[in-house]
Formats: sequence, C-alpha cells, structure tokens
Amino acid sequence: MTPARTGQPFPIGSTVTDGGANFSLFSRTATGVELLLFDRQDDARPARAIALDPVANRTYHYWHTFVPGVKSGQLYAYRVHGPQDPARGLRFDPTKVLIDPYARGIVVPDRYTPGAARAPGDNAATAMKSVVVDSSEYDWEGDTPLRLSSARTIIYEAHVRGFTRHANSGIKEQVRGTYAGFAEKIPYLKDLGITAVELLPIHAFDTHACPAGLVNYWGYQPVSYFAPHPQYSSRREPLGPVNEFRDLVKALHRAGIEVILDVVFNHTAEGNHEGPSLCFRGIDNPTYYILEDGGARFADYSGCGNTLNANHPVVRRMIVDSLRYWVTEMHVDGFRFDLASVLSRDSNGRPLPNPPVLWDIESDPALAGTKLIAEAWDAAGLYQVGSFVGDSWKEWNGRFRDDARDFFRGEPGTAGRFADRMLGSHEVYGHKGREAEQSINFATCHDGFSLNDLVSYNQKHNEANAEENRDGANDNRSWNCGAEGPTDDPAIEGLRNRQVKNVLAATMLSLGVPMIVMGDEVRRTQGGNNNFYCHDNEANWFDWSLLDTHADVHRFLKLLLARRGQRDATNEQQRVSLTQLIARATKAWHGVKLNQPDWGENSRSIAFSADLKSDNLTFYLVLNAYWEPLEFELPPATSEPWLRWIDTSLPSPEDIVEWRSAPPVAGSTYPVGPRSVVMLYRHTT
Repeated sequence: MTPARTGQPFPIGSTVTDGGANFSLFSRTATGVELLLFDRQDDARPARAIALDPVANRTYHYWHTFVPGVKSGQLYAYRVHGPQDPARGLRFDPTKVLIDPYARGIVVPDRYTPGAARAPGDNAATAMKSVVVDSSEYDWEGDTPLRLSSARTIIYEAHVRGFTRHANSGIKEQVRGTYAGFAEKIPYLKDLGITAVELLPIHAFDTHACPAGLVNYWGYQPVSYFAPHPQYSSRREPLGPVNEFRDLVKALHRAGIEVILDVVFNHTAEGNHEGPSLCFRGIDNPTYYILEDGGARFADYSGCGNTLNANHPVVRRMIVDSLRYWVTEMHVDGFRFDLASVLSRDSNGRPLPNPPVLWDIESDPALAGTKLIAEAWDAAGLYQVGSFVGDSWKEWNGRFRDDARDFFRGEPGTAGRFADRMLGSHEVYGHKGREAEQSINFATCHDGFSLNDLVSYNQKHNEANAEENRDGANDNRSWNCGAEGPTDDPAIEGLRNRQVKNVLAATMLSLGVPMIVMGDEVRRTQGGNNNFYCHDNEANWFDWSLLDTHADVHRFLKLLLARRGQRDATNEQQRVSLTQLIARATKAWHGVKLNQPDWGENSRSIAFSADLKSDNLTFYLVLNAYWEPLEFELPPATSEPWLRWIDTSLPSPEDIVEWRSAPPVAGSTYPVGPRSVVMLYRHTT
C-alpha cells in the first residue's frame, strides 16, 4: 500500500490527477480529520483510514492529502474530531461517517436511515458515502448549453421520478422514474412545445426527511450540492447517476430544450438541533449554518429546521462552485433558487441591502448568460417580489399567481391588478426598469394545488400528510365551481374545464416567461392536497391515461404554445423583446364599449387591443370572469375581417383553432360567454 502524501488545499473536494486523487476539506474548528476509503456502500468498516496530520496535512483551515492509486468511482467519507459543545454550536462526533460537501457523487446503502446518524455510536454501515468523480471521462459529443433567449422560453416544471414512474407511462419498468426514463419522454415535451424543463431538486437528498411512514418525494432536503440524486438513476454503479444525468441533459439539448435545476441553498436535510449528522453539522457547524442563542439553536428562516449561512465566505464559495460545476461540467442552462430571499440574510439573519452571495452568483463569468430565477420570499416572511437584488435575476411572480386566481374566480377589485400582470407587471417591476421577461408568470407550481384542483376544491385536503391537515397554505384563492372535489354534474365539470383553459390562456398570452407544472395540461389531480411533498405513489405521478381523458385540454395548450413559439421565434430573429414589442404597439384598453375600460370594484371583465405594426397584426383579447355573457364592441372593421383564434366558451375543437385556420367573425360586436377568454386577430397592411 503506497503511503498517502501531503496533498494540496486546492481544489476543494476530491480531484483525480495522475497517479491518484487529492482530497481537501474545510473545517475551521476541527481538531482532527480522518479520510475513509470504502470498497462497498454498505461496508461497516473502511478498507483504509488515513489520519490527517494537523500540521503537515493542514493549510489554513483546509485539511488535505493525496492518495496514490485512487481512481474515479472510489467511495470515501470523513470522520471529523473536535469539541462537542452544543451550547456554542460545536457538534463534532467522530463516530459519525460524513459526506464530503464537495462530493460529485453519492451512494446510499440499502439500510440507510437518518436515525443512525442521530443516535449514539458508529454509523458506518448505514451512512451515505461520497464518490470520487473524474469529470473528464465523459464524452459530451459537442454539446453546450443552449442559451435560448427569455422571449423564447416556456418552462415546464417537472419531477424526474414522477414524470415516468406510472405503470402506464409506456416505459420499461427498470427505467421508470429515472433520468433515462425521463429522456424517453422527450418527444412528448417537444411535441407539446415547451422549451425548458425546470426539474424539482435533483441534488442528492434524504428521502427519509419527512413524517414517519412517508417519503420525501419532492426532494427539498439536500445532503449534497454537487451530486445528482442517486435514486433517480437506473444504473447501480457509483458513477451511474452522474453519467445518466449527463445523458439526459445531452438528449434534451438535442431536442432544443433547456435544463433548469431547482436548487435549495437555504437549508439542508440535517434539520434542527435534534437532526442527523450527515455532512455540514459534523464538519464545521458554525460555518455552514446560521445559529442563535450563542450557537445552541439553529435559526429557521426556511421552515425546515435550519438555515444555511449563505453569506459566510466559505459557504458563498461552495454555492458558486456548485453552480459553476453544474454549468461547466454538467451543462445545465439555469437555476431556480428555492426560498431565494434566505440568501439575502447575514449570519444573524438580518436582510442585507447587497448580499455578497447574490452578487457573486450574478457576476461570476462562468455563469454569465445562465438563467437565474429567484423564488423571492422565504418562510420567515421576507417577501422580495419586485425588489430582489441584482440586475439579471428573474423572479417567480407570486403576484401574477395570486391575481390570476382572484380574477378568474370572480373576486371584486381585481380587474386593474390583473390587467397589469398580463402586460408584464409594470406596477411590480417598472420602478427598476426591468423588462417583462424578468417575470416568471405562473398560476400553479409543485407547491400548492394543481390546476385541476384549483378549480375543484375550496379547501385543502392534506389529511394523508399525517399532520392533521395543518400543513400547506390556507390562502389558496381557489374555487370549486359548485362542488367540493370530483363530481358527475356535467355543468360543473364543463365550467371547470373552461376555467382550466382560461388560466392556461392567460398565462401563455401574458408578457413574461410562462411556466406550467407537469400534468396541468391533462388536469392531473392531487385530490385536493396542496402540500404533496411526502407521497411517492400513483396519486403523485403523471397519469398518462389522462392524455385521453382530457385530450381537449392538452390540445388547447399545445396550440397555445405553437403560436407563442412562432411569435417568439420571430422576435428573437429581430432581437426584439416582448416589452419592446408591446411598447411599440398602438394599444388600448376597453370594456364592453370601446375605449371605456371599467376599472371599478365590481368589474370582472377587461379587453385589450394592440396593433403590432412590425408583425402586420392587430389582436383583440377579452378576459371575462363575469358569470353572465357580455357583448363586446369590436374595433372598427377594415378591409381584413376579424378572425377567431380562441373562445373558451365554445366546445373543443372550436375553443382554439390552428392559427392560420381561424374562422372570420361578422358584425361590429362579439358575444363573450360567461367566464371565458376570447382572442381575435386580423392582418393589417
């Protein structure tokens, strides 16, 4: 056995070089570090343990060594020694086997549970372990991130496992619910017309971080910020998840679809003071977490028991290194930052006017051109929609979501607000000079009701979550259309179908970047559960039989996306943003009478016309949330007739038609049905 050598503090993590691998770990307060090399993921003892000398193997606070003969695929972990003084935030426990924070791969023993990482005693046999990864071994075959413009971006929020796990997915059983299975459904995504998938967390996470008897399905409990989740891989070898995820990215890029990762830099799976020691807590707890009461307690701005100390220099570096790795080595196109407002807090939890980590991310040259999307709020009430720090950050527009829901369920006083949301939320973003594309417009996402349930339930029904229906949001702004849950009443079912199409139409016709969630195009239901994070079963998976059951909704969205793609492709060729396009247009607001919009408290309908000279096109859009039909005056006729593209009050296939097959409309008015959306257009010369 060749002796280990001193090694180097940089790069951090494990790095394969000629003849072996270098290992480097940061710990400011540790008194000793052991590097453990394992042969198998469930081994109770390491094949080799290397004690790092605190003088020879330590530079500054980096513990490092070079081990000859180590190759890509080697399993390893650490034991870290130091004082156990929880009152000061020091939680060292050398009996616990710990993941490398920079590990590019993770393996999970079949017997893993977080309980062994909490209880006294050695947990080597059941502990997760890190994998040495040599990134240079993969052949990208010329692939590069796509860098599609925001004007061409249509986001589909999807769950890797849930997308193909169902038995009716048409995927072979051994690859259902995996990166490989997802890749097999790329033709479906391409046919639908989306241009980007936003994947719920694929950073390795702890599936046990949830109530007993359930499973953490969504993945918002990370244990590593560099390793792809191993249980989404159909390959069992240690390097399998890394390469299978890369295969998925490469396949999506070949189809012209970008990959956006939902990243969770606000907390980890280690939880509060009673949580397991998996990685950060046992390596350098005061560095990685925001602590309170002199270090005795974990601050909780995430709602998950702890808060990552994101603006500490070491944690900032780790976050940027992670993002840079996923862009340069894994070729992803962007990131959606869960509870991004946490990243604006300092080590005491106070909001910073110019958070260093956010500027580090935005200004990093390796990330230039990467899509950066903020969920601009956190669990402690810091709400920054419209005021998130930075120049190029996009935001999940929670105001669009809330106002769209209120408008279509007929709430008073919403017409003016929703009109602004449709035109890029100038009221929200105009003060910063931002363009419409910085708003991610959505009405539903993974967190909350599905679109079907938004129009089918007045109340959440989360009893299955084992928290007595206390979890999940109470402010859903939903309306069940006359019956709670499933119904055989054809009138109620018809209204629900129309409301689904109304919301989809508004989302896709608004100025901004539209986003839909997996399954909304076929009215996927969660049975009224608005916090479906802890169920890995058919109720949470994409049911492919719904493509037949709700073929009309799928067709409706597909035709919406086809036209948006045509329009935005033209705009990109002209290098014109949506904001610039609408700014150049001759436009006007209307009510039932031309040029007489009703912005009053009781108004539940708005109409908008715009003359797009660059496209030789005039369109007329009516959004009617009133429960009775209304007759709307049309702008005066020209030599070209008005053509009807959308009317959600009509049965399929008349509710939407192929753009170039739109039938003409006669007369000077148009009857708009109750609770419906109408889009007319005509060509100009």
